[in-house]
Amino acid sequence: MVIKNGLVYGEDQCFQTRDIFIEDHRFVESVDSSDAEVIDAQGLYVLPGLIDVHSHGAVGADFSDADARGLAEILRYEKSCGITTYCPTTMTLPRSQFLAMFDAMKELEITPEMAQIAGINMEGPFLDSPKKGAHAGEFIQEPDVAFFRECSARCAAACPTELGRHIRLVTLAPNTSGAIGFIDALKDETTIALGHTAADYDTARKALDAGARHITHLFNAMEPFSHRSPGLIGAAAEDPDCMAELICDGIHVHASAVRAAFSLFPGRIVLISDSMRAAGMVDGTYTLGGQQVHVKGKLATLSDGTIAGSVTNLYDCMRTAVSFGIPLEDAVAAATINPARSIGIDDEVGVIAVGKQADVLLVDKDMKLVRVIG
Repeated sequence: MVIKNGLVYGEDQCFQTRDIFIEDHRFVESVDSSDAEVIDAQGLYVLPGLIDVHSHGAVGADFSDADARGLAEILRYEKSCGITTYCPTTMTLPRSQFLAMFDAMKELEITPEMAQIAGINMEGPFLDSPKKGAHAGEFIQEPDVAFFRECSARCAAACPTELGRHIRLVTLAPNTSGAIGFIDALKDETTIALGHTAADYDTARKALDAGARHITHLFNAMEPFSHRSPGLIGAAAEDPDCMAELICDGIHVHASAVRAAFSLFPGRIVLISDSMRAAGMVDGTYTLGGQQVHVKGKLATLSDGTIAGSVTNLYDCMRTAVSFGIPLEDAVAAATINPARSIGIDDEVGVIAVGKQADVLLVDKDMKLVRVIG
């Protein structure tokens, strides 16, 4: 395949009009154009496929359902929205349900219409109860290395694709008993994310120094940034190796705070959807982590008013970031190469470069998705 005349987002995170070449789902130096499909992308942006590292579900299904057919529907929806790489994300549930989630992937049949699974995001259960958000408090537990490794082994045995046979992220509240030991034990096996925590600056700093390097949905389910108490946000902003997730759905984080986040974490923002099963569905009542969620427009809440995930997708989050004044180049990086780097898959995806997987989006100047290739 040859994609000609497009405005290509390159490794330098800038746009340049050039041709790109694809063979066997890889970017290559050139192809025999006499035999290749040729796509004229004149007037279009050519972007890498997006990577959502934090999403629970969509189109009526949730990874926590432990249902391969539902997961397949999620992956089809994500691919149709330009998300070509995806990390199904857990909630805080009983241990047996955790293991069932991983085991269910054995029944998953991957087709070209689906986003690929890059691994699992284990958001619960090692959280701080006062900052549990939409997670079920009765199943929160202290950090447990043995349980994590049990889940990791189930994931490795069940996921049908090599790229997906890992727990890529695990969220940890650093102010819980055993948190530093957990980081020490697992920092070379997965990306440790800090979140759902009331941790102060010093506690967060210790966790980052120990090897944590990712923040779960910045600003949400953590102490606010204050001039006398900078908390997790301040500690993470000072760490040049720490990436920070951001839900840019227009609900979770104000536009001003989105702009501030990109300034506080230059080159380190990871846009996520944090979507739940109501994404792609009509208003109504749904569930997340076993709790009822009421959806109206873009807002999803528990009965007590707590925001419960989003009903958007990562492509729309990227568009929203641009509408908030984030330069397109920075918004694209936050939805492609930044998440790839944060979970250690940037050798395969996240950029249009020779040798990488050829996941491509064609997008018009109004940010409308024209075509997904990959």
